[in-house]
Amino acid sequence: MKTAQHILLPAFAAIWLTACVTDPNSPGLEYMPDMYRSPAVEAYVDYGQEPYEVGEEVARAQRNTPSSRKPAPGTIAFRGTDQLAFALPYPYAQTPEDYERAGLELTSPLMTNQANIEAGQRVYEAMCTQCHGVEGKGDGALSVNGHIAGIPSYVDKLKDLPEGKMYHTLTWGKGLMGSHASQLSQRQRWEVIEYIKVLQQGGEMPEFDENGMPMAPSDTPESEDEPAAAPAAPAGMEGMADNASY
Repeated sequence: MKTAQHILLPAFAAIWLTACVTDPNSPGLEYMPDMYRSPAVEAYVDYGQEPYEVGEEVARAQRNTPSSRKPAPGTIAFRGTDQLAFALPYPYAQTPEDYERAGLELTSPLMTNQANIEAGQRVYEAMCTQCHGVEGKGDGALSVNGHIAGIPSYVDKLKDLPEGKMYHTLTWGKGLMGSHASQLSQRQRWEVIEYIKVLQQGGEMPEFDENGMPMAPSDTPESEDEPAAAPAAPAGMEGMADNASY
């Protein structure tokens, strides 16, 4: 019995001392810890090899090495259903030549409907009225106060400005107007252009049908207050009504 105690007690003491470490963050030496305790896994951390195989120092160095890497040049972020319309790199450079080319080639991927026009109106009122004014006449607060002079009007000088040139200006900036690419997403830039096209036509919002599509003026129902047109006179009696007073 004494022989067993002389053997077992030093063995248990050695195991107990081996389990003690100076690192306050280390749980010590554990026997098969994954059998009863799931290890915490941090995002963007490469946990590397097992510390029981390579040692705690090597494992700690591996844990402190981030596994996330910068994407390769030219990588395009995935953005779901809007991928093709709003996530591809802008192909036009910040040059006068590409400004003109954008005006000829670049068109909006958005449908002109009530949802996109009203979304663009919200963006315009939040981001554009300070310079361009509520009605797009270049009479915003910065213009009225004399900070920026000569802001053109959408109903005059910019009435025929193509949407491609508008988008190019929002992306790169032009003249005194700086780039808005960091403030507005690609979709928001196209949405505000949908509303600017309304301002180019005088600023009156169009009537929309039940599907949210703009109605042509001839399709707009006439007001019930308007008097009905007089019926046409029968053939050969067109002048009778004019002569009735005589």
